[in-house]
Amino acid sequence: MMFDDQHEQFRNLWESVQIARGVEYSLFTFGDSDLPYFLVTSGTDDDRLVRVRRGQITISRARIITPDSARPEFQNFFEENEDFGIPDFLMARTAAFSNLKLSNQHVSEDIVTDTVEEAVDRLNRQLDAEEEDRVAILTAPAALAGVALFKYASHRVVESAADNLGELRERGFLP
Repeated sequence: MMFDDQHEQFRNLWESVQIARGVEYSLFTFGDSDLPYFLVTSGTDDDRLVRVRRGQITISRARIITPDSARPEFQNFFEENEDFGIPDFLMARTAAFSNLKLSNQHVSEDIVTDTVEEAVDRLNRQLDAEEEDRVAILTAPAALAGVALFKYASHRVVESAADNLGELRERGFLP
C-alpha cells in the first residue's frame, strides 16, 4: 500500500509540470550537453506572480566507463527540502542515470504580469521569430520548479538513449 501511495504522489507531481516546448536534439554520448530553457512558474494563491526563469542544464556524461554503482549527481536542481524524493524514487527503479552529472544554472528571472499560458505563448513567438530550436519552455507551480527541470533533463536522457547506443556501437564499444 505504501508503494501505491508513493507511486500516486510521484505521478501527481510529475504530471503537474509540463514541457510546453521541447527540443529534438540528442545529448552527446561523451562529454557535456547543454540544455537551455525558460521555466515559467505560477505563483501561490497569496502572490499569484508568474515568473519566467532563464537557465541552462548541463548534463555531463562519463568520459571513461565507470562502474554501474556510480550514482548520478544533481546540482542546483531543487531548493532546500524541495526534491520530494524524486531522484531517489527513480534511482530505486533502475532509471539509467548512473555515471551522469547534472547541473543547473539560473541565468535570469523576471516577474511578468501575464498568465502562465500568455507567458508561454509570448516565449514561443519570441523563439520562433529568432528561429531558435534548442531552447525548451517548461511550466510548473512555483514549488515544483526543480521537478520541472528534473523531468526535462530525464526526458532528454531517455530520448537520446537510442542515438547514444548507436554511437557506442559505431565506435566499437558495444557489439
